[in-house]
Amino acid sequence: MKTSIFFKMLYYFVKGIYYGFYHVKVEGKENIPEKSGFIIASNHRTFADPPLLAVTSMCAKLSFVAKEELFRNPFFGWLIRKLGAFPVVRGSGDMKVIDDSIERLSQGRNLVIFPEGTRSKTGKLGRGKTGVALIAARSGAAVVPAAVVFEGKLRFRKKVIIRYGKPIQPEEIRLDDITDTRKLKPVKQRIMGDIQALLEGENNNGR
Repeated sequence: MKTSIFFKMLYYFVKGIYYGFYHVKVEGKENIPEKSGFIIASNHRTFADPPLLAVTSMCAKLSFVAKEELFRNPFFGWLIRKLGAFPVVRGSGDMKVIDDSIERLSQGRNLVIFPEGTRSKTGKLGRGKTGVALIAARSGAAVVPAAVVFEGKLRFRKKVIIRYGKPIQPEEIRLDDITDTRKLKPVKQRIMGDIQALLEGENNNGR
């Protein structure tokens, strides 16, 4: 899959904006796999999280799971679709988004998921949902935990740290029965635990 000129221009434009507006520091970039088809699972603080993850991971083949409301504006909906986003109806148990996610991973795209399902108002990591565990178990994709870290509110020239942890390999989260939702809980807890460790300043390289 070739990177389009449109994507390259937009990538450097967005990177210039975010690196100019915030003081961005990246940790653990060496943990991002060279081979495509993996999942980035991150905490969710602000609307700036998706582009911050995009420009710091330097992945040209990113797809984002985004809430359905963002697609209601025709122009904005068209734009984010061009950038790889696809909608999910929150709270609906939408299985289509699971199938769409797995299809994109099988096509060699990298998938960004916010397991909490919504932005955290306190900055603390929520419990997370099992959707990320189901996608990981069904697709056999590695999961790269990530954390967007900053203090207080996100303002001009605020220091923002993006941390990437060591990938959780498919064999570590493989399930013999993915139809048993109880078995998805430990997988979700493993992913959320690694994200929490990154939020607390651990680089997650010890595993």
